[in-house]
Amino acid sequence: MPTRELIAALPWAMAKLGGGLFVVWLLGRICLPIATRIARRTATTTDDLIVKEVYRAVMPMLFMMVVVWAWEGIPYEGIGDRIVTALTGLVTAVALVQAINRILTRLLTRAFQRVARNDDTSLEILTALKPMLRALIWVLGGVIYLQSLGIPLGALWALLSAGGIGAGLALQKPVAEFFEYIYILLDKPFRSGDFLHVGNSDTWAKVEQVGIHSTRLRSVDGELVVMTNSSLASQTLSNYTVMERRRRIYRFGVTYDTPPQVLKRIPTMARQIVERVKDADFDRCHFVEFGASSLDFELCYNIPTSDYVAALDAQQQVNVALVQTFAEQGIEFAFPTRTLYLNHPDQTGEAGSTGEPGQGQ
Repeated sequence: MPTRELIAALPWAMAKLGGGLFVVWLLGRICLPIATRIARRTATTTDDLIVKEVYRAVMPMLFMMVVVWAWEGIPYEGIGDRIVTALTGLVTAVALVQAINRILTRLLTRAFQRVARNDDTSLEILTALKPMLRALIWVLGGVIYLQSLGIPLGALWALLSAGGIGAGLALQKPVAEFFEYIYILLDKPFRSGDFLHVGNSDTWAKVEQVGIHSTRLRSVDGELVVMTNSSLASQTLSNYTVMERRRRIYRFGVTYDTPPQVLKRIPTMARQIVERVKDADFDRCHFVEFGASSLDFELCYNIPTSDYVAALDAQQQVNVALVQTFAEQGIEFAFPTRTLYLNHPDQTGEAGSTGEPGQGQ
């Protein structure tokens, strides 16, 4: 190639490049406001997004077309042509993939919002799926780009297939955890902020974060408990946050020397005590059993709250009022006792008895 021809063509090529880039920039500055005003006349904002994303994708492509047009004016053949062609295809592929990703994400978000207006679960699922969708579009864009360069993809597909098998085996557990995460979002056995009792263990904890692979819990003792989604979902969970009410059932006993007329009044006393507590709803109170050392009553009432501390406060008021009322009425709570029978040496065949209170068992 004559050097003179190359030197003579460079000014013209630079002029074409500069003029073309200016024209493209000017068209963008003129066309974008016009298209935006037209899109704003519609009721939806989806077309506004499409106009912006198309502008962001088309402008780099037009600039690269100007570069190719200017390059064609240079009398040079060889590796430079291949570099310009490859660079043009790369810029085009990247611009298109980015535009498709943004438009698809926005359209899916709008669709999920319309389906579930007052439910954030769909948006959480979409957030979890976004990386996979983006990666899939990038892979498709890369394959199409390589194919446009004329690269044989047979060996690439074979490599990807072999790698895919290995990756599938390696990612089997993470994929299972991801689908457990989707199950948790859809089935909603618990959410962030819920208080759980996990299985038959002593784990009482508050859910801090539900992740794609694991869930973080903060126990009542303060330590952080991390459990995989599959191990957590496979256990029996008691969710105390969604409780509409807490039921309290427990027994108390009075001494055997309590008169029958007093025994009849005790359920009424218990009812009046529970009804005086603001956050408690009386259910029942009955004389249920002749215990070993007491006459046992069973008290049952409901506390309409999911707050554990509030429930304990109400239960404490009932217990204190029960103790105070029994003290005022002269009713004694029973405690475990034992009676010892002793044989006296001077009374053969006869036994004396001594009733002694024993230590509580």
